[in-house]
Formats: sequence, structure tokens, C-alpha cells
Amino acid sequence: MRSQRLEFAVTLFSWISALVFLGIMTTLLTYLLIKGAPYLTLALIFGTTSPLDGLLLKQPVLNGLFPAIAGTLLLVFFSVLIALPAGLSAGIYLAEYAKGSVKGFFSLMFDLLAGIPSIVVGLFGFSVTIFLHQRFFGNLYPCLLISSVSLAFLVLPCLIRTTQTALESLPLSLRQTGLALGATPLQNLFRVLLPRALSGIMTGVILAIGRCAEDTAVIMLTGVVVSSGIPKSVFSNYEALPFYIYYISSEYRDRAELGTGYGAALLLLGICGLLYFAAFSINRRFKNAFRKRV
Repeated sequence: MRSQRLEFAVTLFSWISALVFLGIMTTLLTYLLIKGAPYLTLALIFGTTSPLDGLLLKQPVLNGLFPAIAGTLLLVFFSVLIALPAGLSAGIYLAEYAKGSVKGFFSLMFDLLAGIPSIVVGLFGFSVTIFLHQRFFGNLYPCLLISSVSLAFLVLPCLIRTTQTALESLPLSLRQTGLALGATPLQNLFRVLLPRALSGIMTGVILAIGRCAEDTAVIMLTGVVVSSGIPKSVFSNYEALPFYIYYISSEYRDRAELGTGYGAALLLLGICGLLYFAAFSINRRFKNAFRKRV
């Protein structure tokens, strides 16, 4: 009887927690829609520039959010591109090869790395830029590349841990099947284990995408500016939606200007949603391809 009451209490608490979370998210999204939807127009994105000319880069967009959208997408792309190989490799090493005290040491280091505040990572990236500028390069300044490397460093522990957990959670029978059929350990890893662990690995990629798209502290110190246009190279300054939202919310002059900040927040949510959908689609396609091959 006591165990039934405890089970009922736990179930009730779980339902209440889920409903509270759902209520908070619904309230937040509704508030953003009410405040930002009236400003969510083509003029907000392209300003006075023709949308077609802006998309084809025939004319610069000087008073719209298109450069910030492009900068955000480039930032996410380069950050994930830099972090993904290192994160997957380190996660595979911890799950499949590291043993004993070596595994414990690296696990502790990655856990400590995951707890570093983003502002510290941004300050570290800024300091490294100054060091490289003074000692090796005379023309290296905060830029898109420095921001991407700093964000990659920030999301690296997430990618490592999700890859490690996804591989370690695979059943022993699956691990032994490929080896029993004559596959080498490396073939078993790439043709059996990694495809089966892809769903868990993609979870880390999705979390990394979200973290790269929303972080402000890192990019504020490593290259983002209020107005710069489309970056011409990875060594250029750039604009980003998170920084624009931060800047407008602290420096707005009237209600209309603050409304553009709400509109920018909706654009950022939409971009994150599209990136998540693309990641889920890639994950599903790989899983279907693996099932057909098996």
C-alpha cells in the first residue's frame, strides 16, 4: 500500500512538472508572438533593399536583419564543422579505447570543461587573439573564425559526452555480432556501432547547434559587431541575431525599435527550429539507410 502511494505521488509530481514546463514554454512563445509578430515583415529582414537583390547579394542590406541572419548561420556552420570531428573522435576514444585511470582522468577534464562559463571561453578566445596578433600575425583581429573556434571549444564537451554515452549504451550482443562474423574492430565500429549510435550522437549535434546559435557572451568578445554587412571572409567581423537582440534590448530608443528585438527573437527561434528539423531529417535518413543495408 505504501509503495502504491509513493508510486502515485511520483507519477503525480512528474505530470505536474511536465504541465508546468509546458505552461512556461507556451507563455513564453505566446508573449514573443504577441510582441514580435507585428514587426515580423520583409522590411525587418531586408529593410529598404529588394529581397531578391539582398538574397543574391546584388545590393547591401544596411537597415535589415539579413546580415545578422547570414552571420548566425555561418557561425553555427563553422562552429559545428570545427567541433564535430574532435568531439566524435574523443567520444569514440573514451567509449571504446580508454581504460582505467586514463578514462577517469579525461572524463573529469571534459566534465570540468563543460562547467566553464561562456564568458570565460569568450575572454580566453579574445586573449588568444591578442597573443597571436602580437607574436605571429600582425593583422589578426577578433573575427568570424575566432568566434567559431571559441564556440566549438564551448560545445565540445557536449559532443564528446553524447557520443560516449551513445556508444556505451549499445548492448553487448550487438558489439559481438560483427566480430563473430569476422569483422575487424575498426570495421565493427564504423559499420555496426556508429550507425546504431547515430541517434544519440545527433542529440549532441542538435544541442551544439542550439548553443552556437544562441550564445552571446562568447561572440561579444571575439568578433561580432552591430553593423558590418555580410562577412567577406572568416577573418571579417560579422553580425549575429543573439547580439542584435542583446544590443536592442539594452539600447532601444522607442517602442518600435524594441519591437524589432522581439521580431529578431522570433527569427532566431525559427532558424533554430529549421536547423533542428534539418538535423532530425539527416538522422532519420541515415537510420533508414542503415536498416535497408542490414
